[in-house]
Amino acid sequence: MGIMTDLAEHRGTTVTAEAIDFIRGLHGSAFDSSSSPKHAVEIIEQQLADADHVSRRSSVRGDVLGDALLDRKHRIADLEVRLNQMEATLTAERERAGQLAAARPEVSELMGERDVLRREVARLGHELQEAREQRADAEARCDLLERQLEAVEHPAPLPQPMPQPMPKVLVVDDQPDNLLAMTAVLETLDQELVTVSSGRDALKALLHHDDFAVIIMDVQMPGMDGYETAAHIKRRPRNRDVPIIFLTAMGIDPEHTARGYAAGAVDYISKPFDPWALRAKVAVFTETHLERRLSNPIG
Repeated sequence: MGIMTDLAEHRGTTVTAEAIDFIRGLHGSAFDSSSSPKHAVEIIEQQLADADHVSRRSSVRGDVLGDALLDRKHRIADLEVRLNQMEATLTAERERAGQLAAARPEVSELMGERDVLRREVARLGHELQEAREQRADAEARCDLLERQLEAVEHPAPLPQPMPQPMPKVLVVDDQPDNLLAMTAVLETLDQELVTVSSGRDALKALLHHDDFAVIIMDVQMPGMDGYETAAHIKRRPRNRDVPIIFLTAMGIDPEHTARGYAAGAVDYISKPFDPWALRAKVAVFTETHLERRLSNPIG
């Protein structure tokens, strides 16, 4: 639009709606031709490799923690046996002496060692549970990304109009150009798009609309950013199960993805986004939503 305005000022004419539509059509064609399924496959394959790496690393960490936990439990069991033996010895000494026998210092030391080991067992058990949950989450992401790869490599035919209401997709981005681009990319899918420009507007949209299949959320927004907005969404029982795709220009690194997954995101895509990858991700989430709707028509 800036170029069109500059050109109009230079020519001393006004920009017509027909000219704007023509340029947008050319831009859309160029945008589509600049991307390809091959690039989308590369993006998703890299995400799949990252998720698989997290899964394998969590599995190894779980094995190490499991071995350490078992070792501590065996040591506690050995201490219990020694303490029971000492208690039996002290009881026999009391009976022979007819009075209370003095407690042995080693008993207190063993009890202290046992308490330390019990605290380690509690800590290791908590860390083992976290490692198992991390592995389960990574495995779920692998399954999701494999479905997305299938959607890119073997796209399904355009769906026929459904007798039931179309699922909705909520797109949240403070940049109008990004909203326009995502609308153009996703309009070929059989779903209703709801676009808003802020986190607060996203929360309002979720109050006023039902049946969202997925939320595409920009991370960097003024005021309430994507992380904060996602956290608010996940605190609402009505919306907590709606999957969130984070759209980020900061790059997909472990720090950002960890924070995003902690806030409730289930997927990421980088700016400038690949249209094939975005369509595949949204199509898979929409398909999953429809499967869930059919299996639970009342809910």
